[in-house]
Amino acid sequence: MRANIQLLTLSISFLYGFIFYYLFKINYIIIKHKKRFYQSLITILFMYNIVLIYIIIIFKINNGIFHLYFFIMIILGFYTNIILTKKMLNNVKFCSFIAKLNQKCYTIKNRGDKNKTQSNQKRTS
Repeated sequence: MRANIQLLTLSISFLYGFIFYYLFKINYIIIKHKKRFYQSLITILFMYNIVLIYIIIIFKINNGIFHLYFFIMIILGFYTNIILTKKMLNNVKFCSFIAKLNQKCYTIKNRGDKNKTQSNQKRTS
């Protein structure tokens, strides 16, 4: 395999680690409040799709030649993204703004419960 194809595959594997991190977070958000069986099933299907997409990408780039360091680059991209996300969240100047947004998102999600309690309080007073 030529050097330029290897460098291209390494960089795509690293970027795929970044993308994999965000897709993993979305998957976690989706399955967080599901039953254990559905969590397992959705996670298995998610991982199957992620691996299949990576195999298709590698086949398009270098005719399906896999090396161990491609997988190491995916893992490195995943963990680099974790570290960068933690640093960015620690350096946010508007932490109170983010806390307010999270609180509003939580109340929007549970709006029906909140409106019921407010209407019950209005009835009693």
